[in-house]
Parts: sequence; C-alpha cells; structure tokens
Amino acid sequence: STSIGRIDRDAFGHSLPASTRLQMWRLRKWQIRSRVHSSIDRNLTQAMAELDRLCDKTFTPTPVKERAAMIYRKALEKGLVRGRSIAAIAAAALYAACRATGTPKTLREIAMASLANKKDVARCYRLLLRELNIKMPIADPLIYIPKIAEKAEISAETQRQAVKIIEMAKKKRAVSGKDPLGIAAAALYIACILNDEKKTQKEIAQSANVTEVTIRNRYKSLKKVLDLDLPD
Repeated sequence: STSIGRIDRDAFGHSLPASTRLQMWRLRKWQIRSRVHSSIDRNLTQAMAELDRLCDKTFTPTPVKERAAMIYRKALEKGLVRGRSIAAIAAAALYAACRATGTPKTLREIAMASLANKKDVARCYRLLLRELNIKMPIADPLIYIPKIAEKAEISAETQRQAVKIIEMAKKKRAVSGKDPLGIAAAALYIACILNDEKKTQKEIAQSANVTEVTIRNRYKSLKKVLDLDLPD
C-alpha cells in the first residue's frame, strides 16, 4: 500500500496551509494505526489456526483451547510475540492452559505436535509465566494415572492401587518437587507388581512418555519412603 510521508510542501515546493498539514498528519497516523491493527489481526489469525491444529492433534478440549487463546492474546498485547515464533508461543500458551486447568498434557506431548522444538516451547512457557505473572498450581501425579493406565492397558483395580500409593507418598511428603509424570508411572509399576499384573518398566515408560531410568529412580524412592516389600 502507498505510504503517506512526512509532507509539509506541495508538488511545487510551496508550504502547505496548517489545516492541510494537520489533515496529512491525521491520515499518516491513521495509516500507521491501521497497519498495526492489521498486523495484530494477521498474527492472531495464524495463532488461532495453530492452536486449532495443536488441540486437534493432542485431543485437547475446547475450554482449554479457549484458555490458551486468552493467554496468547495477553502475550500479543504485551509485545511478547514480537521477534519470536508464533508456533512456539501458541504451544507454550496451550501448555500453560493445560497446567492451569489440571489437564494431563505434558510439555513433551505438546512440543511433539508443535511446529516449534521443545527447547523453544519451554523457553516461551517460562517467559509467559514471568511476564504475564501466571501462578501455576503444583501438578498432581494423580491426574496422569488414568491416561497412562489406558495406554498401557492396566486394570481399574491396579489403577486404584496406584492412587493409594500416591496418596500415601503425599502424606510422607515424598511427591512435592518431583516430576508428577514419573511419580504416576512408578506408582502404576509398583501397583502392577503388588497386583501381579504383568507389565514391564519399558511398557509403562512408553505409555507415560518417560524414560525407564525415570521410573526406576522413582520406584526406588517410593519403595524406600513407603517401606514396601518389593524386588530391587
């Protein structure tokens, strides 16, 4: 589009009247403002399309998507998107919305579905928390039990046993500060052993999207804290 320059003279070099100069100044101001608005609109359109795509891929419910859209808008208004990837900020906003609503989605899951890499999404997530002053509830390992169990095809009885294990660990303050996904996976593994349900560490690790080392470490710590009679 044609840009209105800083004009105070006409084509013949004569000074323009004050009223004409004022009109030109208003037109230029309006043009700048409309460009800013159209840029924001374009950015929002792209971000909302990316959020739609992410939520479809990760089976995230609509209320969580709406929360993510609100977080993204706030980030855009505060100028946090400038110079950063729309995909990374959108994924970070979605992860923030999942954490805020207790929706069992991990950063890794969202990053895998995103066009941005995990490192960028994590960096943008920390930025959103800091700059938008978002206070996150501590993630509860219990929210991950049904999801991991469904993927690993673990029985309802064993799931109930895993819940009891986590509740006991909470009472002993052995859960706070630990990765909730790792705790949930280890509790399910312990519950499988106690209920004689044949599941390997590898199977549960794959279902939880964690490493076998994570399950092994959490298994050892839960076994010790709860004084459980289990194999090493």
